[in-house]
Amino acid sequence: MSLNKAMIIGNLGRDPEMRYTPGGQAVTQFTVAVNRNYKGQNGEWQEETEWFRVVVWGQQAERAAEYLRKGNKVYIEGRLQTRQWEDKDGQKRYTTELVANQVTNLERRSRDDDGDPGPVTGAVPGAVRPARPSRTEEPGSGAGDKLDESNFDDLPF
Repeated sequence: MSLNKAMIIGNLGRDPEMRYTPGGQAVTQFTVAVNRNYKGQNGEWQEETEWFRVVVWGQQAERAAEYLRKGNKVYIEGRLQTRQWEDKDGQKRYTTELVANQVTNLERRSRDDDGDPGPVTGAVPGAVRPARPSRTEEPGSGAGDKLDESNFDDLPF
C-alpha cells in the first residue's frame, strides 16, 4: 500500500498565474508560505517559513485564478510530485510541487462600503468549507453540540 498526501494551511505568496496547455486544459500555479513556531535551544520562540509551489488543474484552476489573491489564507490538499527538466545550460533541474485536488480559501467575506456583503473574496466555488455556526448561535449554546455517535463503528481506528 502507498500513500502520497499533503495538507497545508498558509498564505499565498503571489497572485495565481493561470495558463492553458496546448490541449486546452487550465493549469494554475502559485506559492504558499507556511509558518512554524518553535522554541529554540535558547528557550526563545523562533519562526520558520516553508514555501510550497502549488499546481491546480482543470475547472478548479480557473476558479483559483479568479478568486485567490496574494496574502489569502488557504487550505490545500493534494499530492507531492517532483519534476525534472534541463535548463538552458543543459543542467538537470528538479522541483517538487503540491498538486492540489482541494483548494479552500479561508478568508472571510468582504463588505462593500454600504455594508452589503459582496462576493466572497477568494472562495473557490465547489471547494469544501468547514461548517460555521450562524451569527445567532453562540459556541457552546447547545445548538449542534450533540455528537452523533452512530457513525463511530465505521471509523478505521
